[in-house]
Amino acid sequence: MSDSAAATDPQPVLVVGANGLVGAQVCTRLASHGTPVRALVRRAGTAPQAPGVTEVVGEMLEPADVEAALAGCQAVVTTVHPMGSDRATQAQVGVQGNLAVARAAAAVGVDRLVHVSTAAVYDRSPGVGDVDEDSAVVPDDADDYAVTKRDTDAAIAEVEGITRVLVRPPAILGEGETSVWNTLRPRGMQEDPSSGSHRPEQSWPWVHVADLAALIADVATGAIPTGTDPSLGPVPGGCTVVNAAGRPATQADYHRAVAGALDLELPEVTDGEVWRGRLVADRALAWGWTPQVDLDVALTELAEGLR
Repeated sequence: MSDSAAATDPQPVLVVGANGLVGAQVCTRLASHGTPVRALVRRAGTAPQAPGVTEVVGEMLEPADVEAALAGCQAVVTTVHPMGSDRATQAQVGVQGNLAVARAAAAVGVDRLVHVSTAAVYDRSPGVGDVDEDSAVVPDDADDYAVTKRDTDAAIAEVEGITRVLVRPPAILGEGETSVWNTLRPRGMQEDPSSGSHRPEQSWPWVHVADLAALIADVATGAIPTGTDPSLGPVPGGCTVVNAAGRPATQADYHRAVAGALDLELPEVTDGEVWRGRLVADRALAWGWTPQVDLDVALTELAEGLR
């Protein structure tokens, strides 16, 4: 290969947690658009098998593993959080692990870090109304997942010397063994139809994993350019938050799809006031992100997978 050809080759993107629902989709999206991917996983043979994806086995809490994987990368995408673990484990892996990756990336001169956060960090109490990137976050007495994801975001925001983007999706639809909403929640409803709460009018923001991966990949590669203000794009050297959500939906939309596919009765309605606001994703739309998967398509995919 000539020097001029080599100079134009895209630098790789490191994806941490490449074997998860979102991580795998990001790897596939990047590779299919010509960006080489380093897929960091803990167990050999678990990274996506696709042209352009190179598996790297290592631990995100081991600085040597992370620094080696980051060498020569243009960006890093972090997707790891041990959801369902106790708070101490979520703090160690989620907060400290992602913070360690961010610090290592800044130290070796990586240009951009994209962290997959969650809309669960926002206070969506009844009466709060619409929620955007400047809305209040949950207090300390919220559930472990929301608090540790909130703390992860805050820790990454303090890291200097690298452009950071915190992508906050709500419920993520899309097929996969580890998919909470396509696999794990429906399985729980099937095993115990009385489990969980059903508040039909409560807002249920969602995004399809393919659309989420497209946004993450475009930010990581610079296809979405930076801007002097968050409304224009990720701020260079700053920490920019962006929500990613499809059109408005309610819990009833989701539960009807699952119950219909599995021939179950709808869960008993839970009394009480509910959040009826909207997760505002206008910033992502202004950046040029255009979701391709409609709610009806996503719920049909869900139902067909369950049947």
